[in-house]
Amino acid sequence: MNRLTTSRGELELARFPEDPRDPLRAWDAADEYLLRHLDGIDGEPADLSGTVVVLGDRWGALVTALADHRPTQVADSFLTQEATRANLGRNGVDADAVRLLTTRDTPPDRIDVLLIRVPKSLALLEDQLHRLAPHVHAGTVVVGAGMVTEIHTSTLRLFERILGPTRTSLAAKKARLIFCSPDPLLARDADPWPRSYALPTGIGPASGLTVVNHAGIFCADRLDVGTRFFLRNLPHRSGRERVVDLGCGNGVLGMSAALDNGEAEVVFVDESYQALASAEATCRANLDAPMEFLAGDGMAGVPAGSVDLVLNNPPFHTHRATTDATAWRMFNGSRAALRRGGELWVVGNRHLGYHAKLRRLFGNCEVAASDPKFVVLRAVKR
Repeated sequence: MNRLTTSRGELELARFPEDPRDPLRAWDAADEYLLRHLDGIDGEPADLSGTVVVLGDRWGALVTALADHRPTQVADSFLTQEATRANLGRNGVDADAVRLLTTRDTPPDRIDVLLIRVPKSLALLEDQLHRLAPHVHAGTVVVGAGMVTEIHTSTLRLFERILGPTRTSLAAKKARLIFCSPDPLLARDADPWPRSYALPTGIGPASGLTVVNHAGIFCADRLDVGTRFFLRNLPHRSGRERVVDLGCGNGVLGMSAALDNGEAEVVFVDESYQALASAEATCRANLDAPMEFLAGDGMAGVPAGSVDLVLNNPPFHTHRATTDATAWRMFNGSRAALRRGGELWVVGNRHLGYHAKLRRLFGNCEVAASDPKFVVLRAVKR
């Protein structure tokens, strides 16, 4: 946990889930720059008396700092929302002071101040600007923030094309601000999201089916090579069982498992609301089977000892930090959720060394399939 000093006081902030070994802070220089700008360090303080919407606030630092103005947070991440609730609580702020929306929810009718933490995904930014544009007006104050490495010419063009004239600030501590003046008369194209594509052949039961991808999910325009390899090497199962597609993305792994075993009940789990919407749209378009879609921190929301099979293609980064912390939480959560004899199947790059973690955790791990780049690993709960 760290302390962020603002004109509104000193805030105690932490990421979620909290880990005392985590060296990363719950805010960065871009958040600080944006808050200083709103305080008027380079001019008049911003008028925050109207409806304030904060898009992409990663761990709730911005809405916690601005809680007196009762902002609305729009986030794609379950972890972001949980971090926000926790950070509000530890700073003595009533949770009702902030309205928490997902990127799939309808925005407030009128937005007077729109603050945007530029996301890693340009597609997600495009989709969200399209969703928010009808709710801003000529007088809306629009300020974006990001690290210099996160703001590109393509980023500015999106603001220009969807909202209106855009300019940037000077850099400070490797962070930069974006200033946009909304033009209500601007002719903008329709939101291109979601997008669909047909799966290739030769990948098992899901071959040739259409998948639906909302903006911001991994490899939204094609099937990534790791998932392709996994689909060709999924276990063949039968009988009534409960299967979890953990970190489901657009849901192709869980859908393939459901197609392979018509008696399976499949649970799709992801911390991204965009991913869950993609998985649900993909599955509803291709099969009629018992399905559940769960937003959560890995397997935290799945009852212990209730699962027969977990399929997992874990991420090895969070935002721009490379880490195996998420994968490790997924593996631990999977072991807790599996019944005795239940199996965790994982695909990963060979160099990530997941086999060592799985052997340590499960006491066993075998290579089910491999190629020069990827391995599919199988661990059984004894």
